[in-house]
Amino acid sequence: MKRHRARLAVMVLATLAAPTAAAVAFTNPLHWFSESQAPPSASPQPTAPAAIGALPSTGSAPSSFAPIARAVRPAVVNVSTTQTVRAQGGPQFGPGTGPFGEQDPFFEFFRRFFPQVPRSFTQRALGSGVIIDSAGHIVTNAHVVKGADKIVIKLEDKRDFDAKVVGIDDKTDVAVLKIQSPNELHLAPLGDSDQLQVGDWVVAIGNPFGLSETVTAGIVSAKGRVIGEGPYDDFIQTDASINPGNSGGPLLDLQGQVVGINAAIFSQSGGNIGIGFAIPTNLVKHVVEEIKAHGKVVRGWVGVAIQDVTPALAKSFGLKEPEGALVADVTPDSPAAHAGLQRGDIILEYNGKHIGEAHQLPGLVAGTTIGTTVPITVRRKDSTEHLSVTVAEMPAQAEGATARRADESDWGLAVANITPDLMQQYNLEKKEGVVVVTISPDSPADGAGLQPGDVIVQVNHRAVRSVAEYEQALESAGDNKQLLLLVSHQGQNLFVALSRSE
Repeated sequence: MKRHRARLAVMVLATLAAPTAAAVAFTNPLHWFSESQAPPSASPQPTAPAAIGALPSTGSAPSSFAPIARAVRPAVVNVSTTQTVRAQGGPQFGPGTGPFGEQDPFFEFFRRFFPQVPRSFTQRALGSGVIIDSAGHIVTNAHVVKGADKIVIKLEDKRDFDAKVVGIDDKTDVAVLKIQSPNELHLAPLGDSDQLQVGDWVVAIGNPFGLSETVTAGIVSAKGRVIGEGPYDDFIQTDASINPGNSGGPLLDLQGQVVGINAAIFSQSGGNIGIGFAIPTNLVKHVVEEIKAHGKVVRGWVGVAIQDVTPALAKSFGLKEPEGALVADVTPDSPAAHAGLQRGDIILEYNGKHIGEAHQLPGLVAGTTIGTTVPITVRRKDSTEHLSVTVAEMPAQAEGATARRADESDWGLAVANITPDLMQQYNLEKKEGVVVVTISPDSPADGAGLQPGDVIVQVNHRAVRSVAEYEQALESAGDNKQLLLLVSHQGQNLFVALSRSE
């Protein structure tokens, strides 16, 4: 299905270093940050102060952020990783490597002027982290430590420790490390990120470009940002300066509590332009608890595929405004199927929480304790239904309740019965519905993102199994300016609303 959505240019905040020179590694314009420097050395073991408490609220911008920095900086750590990277491709000169061995007339030339190319090299990277409990658990980003052969934690007082990975969760980009210290460690309290409001002051601490213990301040620019990094996107956006090396560092409120873990920036060049993203602490708390208990995150699952309710879809479903999560498919024999959920239901409330946008639902389901029965409210045609679903553990191969965005649009399409030839041409798996064979440019179908090979399964909630049934469904629609289709695109079902001009 054609997508009318621009993917943010996001860069991870991790800096990598080649063996001979430091270089910032930008995988794409949404950047995840860490930075390179010489390995930390052993230092004396001074006595660490006791854990800090929450600072009093000022109710407005403070005259100085120094008290917050003094209280929390000792709990912010430098995360240094070492990883052996295997060289890929390229000639490997040396004895026995040529096609003719030492009898090759060019063997001596290559031996002298092109010495053996290393098949692997050591790559170092730096990021940030924050100590969250007296047992020495540290939260950082998954992209900072994933694949590392060795991880060294360096504290503000110059002490350093080898760290072990307790667990990594790629879907939320959260990792939990652990160090053993003979002395008491500084801790940073985890706050309630749900209490953050757009416009609140926040402080970021980390190691940008390897410059340790850097403090910056700004405000919360937005909440609930979806940046295309996974099924549980729910980022805090801030204009507090964060740069390569800040990955894993804390975002703090004015009480000195951690309300986010800095993870990425929006940038075309790699530098900070005032758009940074942090993982909300309330999401981090759940991930940390799961990792500490199981070594991984055990997520809830109900077995629905969902999509956004666009203005065009809202109109087709008789909603006054676009809200909720539209059920595009229900997995057979799943909790959702047992609960009575159906295609076309719009989930408006889950466990007492309003669903304004589809992306909110996956996180709520994933964070529900396995075996819990929760109430859900759905809009079904012209009525409101109250159902109960018992959450199961997400199967290993399932993506859970993954939000898929529907394409909004302003009838220009030809369909055909599904024949063996068309099944082969379009690589179709099921002989159900009618297949789209042509799309007229600039038509409602084109504007909705329909493509040849898409299979129309329903028209206005009416099943179609042949061209004749499809035409009957169109005739029943009459002069309606809206047409709601259930389309199978590459094996996945998706509701699409077509609109034609008045």
